[in-house]
Amino acid sequence: MERIIEISGDGSHTLFVPALDEHYHSTRGAIQEAMHVFLQAGLQRCDKQEIHLLEIGFGTGLNAFLTLLDTETSGKTIHYTALEKFPIAIDQARELNYSDIIAPPRVKEFTRLHEAPWNELVAITPRFKLNKCEQDVTRPEEYLPDTLFDVIYFDAFGPEKQPEMWARDIFVRIHELSREGAVLTTYCAKGAVRRMLQEIGYRVERLPGPPGKREMLRAIK
Repeated sequence: MERIIEISGDGSHTLFVPALDEHYHSTRGAIQEAMHVFLQAGLQRCDKQEIHLLEIGFGTGLNAFLTLLDTETSGKTIHYTALEKFPIAIDQARELNYSDIIAPPRVKEFTRLHEAPWNELVAITPRFKLNKCEQDVTRPEEYLPDTLFDVIYFDAFGPEKQPEMWARDIFVRIHELSREGAVLTTYCAKGAVRRMLQEIGYRVERLPGPPGKREMLRAIK
């Protein structure tokens, strides 16, 4: 799948996928979107000191990198599991400018996120452990983790581009794999997604979205 590096509104990179006519991040600003939707509304909503986190769509590694950096200030330990069927090439990952903008001294950690072997738990830092799984999310019955999750970043392409990623059985499986009180965040605010999450058993909040987007969703088990 072809991916083209582009500059988003805050100067940080995103990837454009011509086959889907879709970007990996908001064109208004990749870093500010990730911070708003996943770090501020999701991770920082969890008050545990040791957190098991599930990301749907590892993508550029931006969410993982920001989460890794957050452990340096929060003192929390993160066990980060990412499900990704179509990882980007390591050479392309090395071209991304996130570490240049956010934390230039941490470029090695960003690169290690992408170089880490798949389907293996790797300690990137003492407080951040990563397990990237080559997993087809549309077959949720095949995913059998050995833990339950406290925080979920749902960062798939939008429902209009990849409707199969927003199927009810995927969210039912995530609900089953979540601890009581777990928080799920997504940039998507579509009414059909909100109602589906409520029907599954989540308490759903509509929150102000990142720049360029009116709303986003946060769901609490």
